[in-house]
Amino acid sequence: MTDEKKQKTAVLLDCRNFYESRIGQFKGALAPDIRKFSYFPEYVDKNLDYFKDKSVYMYCTGGIRCERGSAYLKSKGVCKDVFQLHGGIHKYLQKYPDGYFRGKLFVFDDRYAIEFNEDVISDCSYCGTPCDQYQPCSSQHCHQLVLSCSACRLKDLTACCATCQKNENDETPMEECRCTSSRERIPLENQPNIETGVSDHAVQ
Repeated sequence: MTDEKKQKTAVLLDCRNFYESRIGQFKGALAPDIRKFSYFPEYVDKNLDYFKDKSVYMYCTGGIRCERGSAYLKSKGVCKDVFQLHGGIHKYLQKYPDGYFRGKLFVFDDRYAIEFNEDVISDCSYCGTPCDQYQPCSSQHCHQLVLSCSACRLKDLTACCATCQKNENDETPMEECRCTSSRERIPLENQPNIETGVSDHAVQ
């Protein structure tokens, strides 16, 4: 089988949330633009045609979401094979710190990210400068994380959206910011590009 044909029949699938894959992922991976892992089953259901007859290689931070995600994908009976990275990205990076995973590994604590290599694959939300340092939105009511470079933070550009920037002192708590309503909740993936085998939604 040629490399081109393998690319068309295989998918490297990131099972994490979009803000995790935004700052670090395996090169060529399909990184679904979903905010919560609880959306993953709905994402699979909406994209069954995309995964049909393909070998899917799944990964997440530590392997737990892969266990659940792969079980759900297998239950649909559309994939040729479903594999997962045992131990997740964290274990992989401990063994291969300068391997195929580029950028930072997102973690759910005050560090927000762990660095294993010097690559920066994400940009400041305001000016587009390479940036992978998350900070909480400066609005009192919002729980979103923001990529804002040091220069933009000095200009007080520290909110996740214009609404939060304008209403920083609003203390009414919200699970999701108002700006999330503009995001497509469950994306529909395009079929792989003929030349690369990677979806147009894949983050390079």
